Amino acid sequence: MSTKYNMISPFIPEQVKIQHDQPIISYGLSSYGYDARVSKEFKIFTNLNSTIVDPKNFDHHNLVSKETEVCIIPPNSFALARTVEYFKIPRDVLVICVGKSTYARCGIIVNVTPLEPEWEGYVTLEFSNTTPLPAKIYANEGACQFLFLSGDQECTVSYADRNGKYMNQTNVTLPKL
Repeated sequence: MSTKYNMISPFIPEQVKIQHDQPIISYGLSSYGYDARVSKEFKIFTNLNSTIVDPKNFDHHNLVSKETEVCIIPPNSFALARTVEYFKIPRDVLVICVGKSTYARCGIIVNVTPLEPEWEGYVTLEFSNTTPLPAKIYANEGACQFLFLSGDQECTVSYADRNGKYMNQTNVTLPKL
């Protein structure tokens, strides 16, 4: 599906499990999905400014920005990141994302809302560290798996038709109204 529609760029046509002779968290094409990588761009929640997290009036001071190969998420905290891959979803496809078991078994939850038909951009990833310990996220390694659901016809109104507010994301994107 990805090759036919050029939905993922760069597209890795097989599972990559070793990088520079070292084992890594796998990425690339899997049996029925695609394991995407997390970039080295992170925004980590902080309570330094003691502000309230308000989705209607989000204060960017709630976050510390880092560009790093390994992101440390504090205990019981949260970080935003983005995929290395750029996604371009066809009008007859819906994409759902699930976390990778390697992270899930460490108490690290990855959340992504569905990629709607004709959405395009780098995907903002939400990482929750549910443990009482600091947790590591490895840049340029697998972070989550995208599952592609093909409709039997094109949708009536796509994300592009609605001028969706998260269209064409290029960086980690904060909440918008």
